[in-house]
Amino acid sequence: MSDRYASFAHTGAGRALVRRLGLPDPPRLRRYRPGDPLIHGPVRLDAAPGGRLREPLATLLATAGIELSTEAQMTSGAPVPGGAPMSGGAELTGGADVATGLGVSAHGEATGARPAPHGALLYDATGITESTGLRALFDFFHPLARALHPSGRVIVFGTPPESCASHREATAQRALEGLIRSIGKEFGRGTTAQLVYVAPSAERAVESTLRFLLSGRSAYVSGQVVRITPADVPEVDWARPLDGRIALVTGAARGIGAQVAEVLAADGAQVVALDVPAAGDALAEVANGVGGTAVQLDLTAQDAPVRLAEHLADRHDRVDIVVHNAGITRDKTLGRMNPDWWDQVLEVNLSSQERINEVLLDRGLIPHGGRLIGVSSIAGIAGNRGQTNYATSKAGVIGLVHSMAPLLAQRGITINAVAPGFIETRLTARIPLVLREVGRRMNSLAQGGLPVDVAQTIAWFASPGSAGITGNVVRVCGQNVLGA
Repeated sequence: MSDRYASFAHTGAGRALVRRLGLPDPPRLRRYRPGDPLIHGPVRLDAAPGGRLREPLATLLATAGIELSTEAQMTSGAPVPGGAPMSGGAELTGGADVATGLGVSAHGEATGARPAPHGALLYDATGITESTGLRALFDFFHPLARALHPSGRVIVFGTPPESCASHREATAQRALEGLIRSIGKEFGRGTTAQLVYVAPSAERAVESTLRFLLSGRSAYVSGQVVRITPADVPEVDWARPLDGRIALVTGAARGIGAQVAEVLAADGAQVVALDVPAAGDALAEVANGVGGTAVQLDLTAQDAPVRLAEHLADRHDRVDIVVHNAGITRDKTLGRMNPDWWDQVLEVNLSSQERINEVLLDRGLIPHGGRLIGVSSIAGIAGNRGQTNYATSKAGVIGLVHSMAPLLAQRGITINAVAPGFIETRLTARIPLVLREVGRRMNSLAQGGLPVDVAQTIAWFASPGSAGITGNVVRVCGQNVLGA
């Protein structure tokens, strides 16, 4: 489905009209393409005094071949051999005014410098232990706020408030969420902003998340908080991280499910694509296209979990990745809703997931290192008029993630969920025009997302490098104004 408004806004006449009238200005997003670098332009990395992540982050960036900028590079615009990051602290002088090209000092004075734009700004805030220390964030971001390439990346790293040594530290660390959500709404031009809480001793589990958030794979993810816990992370082939993995994708015949199957296969997984018998032709096309296999099964059937388990055991001996994407809508206000519509939505979207998980786990088919990934929705976070059944089921998916994460951690299995916002699919194409335009524009990126945006986020959760990510629900919504 095409976004005609965005296409018009990208033309010369469209840009002029959008700026003159103050209309939503959807930027061109940098999405992943094979062979692309992780980030375009150098990365600025700094830390509050006492931060514990600056050195590990610098090492990861260097390993990934990413250039790190220095203060000299920033104020002069000249490349600096080696590109090593400056030593600790956040005392910076220089920034960029995109209108004039002049540098701006930390005190707002023009410097005459022409700083090179950055691809990303990274800040280690783990050293901030009380609210007065939050000033370091202003000192870092203020001169750099307009010195980012289009589709730039902002990532702040902190300590989970529940892991802090004092209530003052926990207060300061919680404040970081307001910072990144505001940056995501302020910086514009396709810039995304995220907060990554890294638990003590979890430093070695950061790389998968760092790579995802820097890359074009996270184009439609912004204003999110990710929590990383300590984990044993294996060596990862970042070109094909899922080689040798068996991945089950439900609801795979079309839309987001079909795109998930394609992305997981491109990352090396052998995909088992599942959908209802009525979608058999489309399902076979998807399975053949990704070199996988098709399973026609109604997940609400009483014997469905057992039949699925037996199929996986007979064909593959296990399943490493389970993506619960199957879902339906039966929309009507609660007072007018047919009871069967309530039951159908809850059964497909939530209860069937629970039963399948239980059978697969009881039979030991999900091994250590396994990944369970659910598909929730922003409706499950903010609610939605006329979708009480759908919102209830999708909030239940979030509850499933939170309740099962500590139990599965004992078996070395992670569970997470994505919560899509307005995604351009055949279902959203049926929404009345005015409501469709509202859905597209009511986010920081002023446009709808694509199925591939959801699929890439699921692939990040599925990666063996994401062993420290569990119990997370990440919205893929362009930082929708609803549900924070």
